[in-house]
Amino acid sequence: MEAISPLAGKPAPKSLLVDLARLEREYDQRKPDVGDETQLVSFGTSGHRGCPFRGSFNDAHIAAITQAICDHRRARGIDGPLFMGKDTHALSGPAQRTALEVLAANGVETVIQREDGVTPTPVISWWILTYNRGRDAHCADGIVVTPSHNPPEDGGFKYNPPNGGPADTDVTGWVQNRANELLRAGNVGVRRVPRAASRRAGCRGPRAGRRARTSPSPARPPGRRTRRHLEQSSKRDSPRNQLQAGPVRRGSEALSV
Repeated sequence: MEAISPLAGKPAPKSLLVDLARLEREYDQRKPDVGDETQLVSFGTSGHRGCPFRGSFNDAHIAAITQAICDHRRARGIDGPLFMGKDTHALSGPAQRTALEVLAANGVETVIQREDGVTPTPVISWWILTYNRGRDAHCADGIVVTPSHNPPEDGGFKYNPPNGGPADTDVTGWVQNRANELLRAGNVGVRRVPRAASRRAGCRGPRAGRRARTSPSPARPPGRRTRRHLEQSSKRDSPRNQLQAGPVRRGSEALSV
């Protein structure tokens, strides 16, 4: 029988708390040593996990992985929207911002939670499958920014193909190899736009696809559109109507639902 931790049910002691400011600085500023195998991209269960303090989860990794995903999409003819969600780990926000800069530069229509919100991992799979239902072309895929059960200082970045995911080894192996190729070349092959530009990419107004039932009447100002959170979608509405419930923005925040 396993012993119960003496810390169970108690606030974490200061010695175990993570310096979040230092963690994010390491994420932004530390460059991985490409001669060290432990600091290269390594996909496990559909994605890459690591920690900035160990040089295994940094801005350079996420930029390379995202570019590799964009290259994979082009090679496989995947040109529908990409649904991206993140959890509450400290590195998930910075990693999502890095990814948006690369996705915007590659012209990928990206769907994220509005107001910088978090999205449960299964919701991304649900939206991919919902969007792709009945489609033979222009299918969607997704990215989930989470290290799952890993410690607070870790980050994770996973790819979900059009089948809803998780990605199989043929896909993860390709993405991993391409990302490490980019890393070893100093990420010179990564397309990227500045953060501010990625947030301005495209336009807010037009929506892709058919008008949804939740779309406003023409008299309602665009700024007052009714938009649903991904996790609050009602089963009473048809998936296609739910999907097009918000404005589309190319690149950074293509659809805030």
